Amino acid sequence: MYKHILIATDGSELAAKGVAHGLELAKGLAAAVTFVNVSEPFPALAWGGAMAGYVAAEELVNYEGNARKYGREVLDKCKAEADALAVGAKTLHIENRTPAEAILDVSRSEACDLIVMASHGRRGLGRLVLGSQTAEVVSLTEIPVLVVR
Repeated sequence: MYKHILIATDGSELAAKGVAHGLELAKGLAAAVTFVNVSEPFPALAWGGAMAGYVAAEELVNYEGNARKYGREVLDKCKAEADALAVGAKTLHIENRTPAEAILDVSRSEACDLIVMASHGRRGLGRLVLGSQTAEVVSLTEIPVLVVR
């Protein structure tokens, strides 16, 4: 059925449920897994314009360094969980992208046939204010998405 599963994680407790679910599915199907963790652009740079000019280079370097370190820790934990279940897995940390955009690109470039990701399931104003990376992935992808809550 599924041969290559992309599992997206931000390292949160909720995302850990998605990782566990995706790994169990992969094990049962003898599927390969690609874990992806995404670091969004530094907030001031995402706004662009005059705001970007006021960002101290040191703050940007610290932000990027911390994001890389955190991403590596999250992905190393996921890889260890996959290894413990004898599931073949690789990890990717994508920098300076929105999560949905990166997840969609990785699913295509890695020829994944299923995306597994967690969602808080916010509705109404909470979803509008906070946005929903999961909703964006679901609406724009051409492959199935398993949403774990």
